[in-house]
Amino acid sequence: MTELGNDDIAYGLCDLGLDLPEFIFVSMPEIRDLRGSLGLPVERDLHFDADKTLSAYAAEARERGYIVT
Repeated sequence: MTELGNDDIAYGLCDLGLDLPEFIFVSMPEIRDLRGSLGLPVERDLHFDADKTLSAYAAEARERGYIVT
């Protein structure tokens, strides 16, 4: 997520598991309610340090079909 707006709407590069990473608006309450296969919630990676631009991440994700960090 790159932006958080009013009403808990966020915007960013997302991969919905369809092999089509794209920039979309998402509902943060829905993200908070998500659970993985082990029942764990989505977490923010506090140690992520970008080493390229967002557009470069997007281009690589579109080429591979998934987001690589």
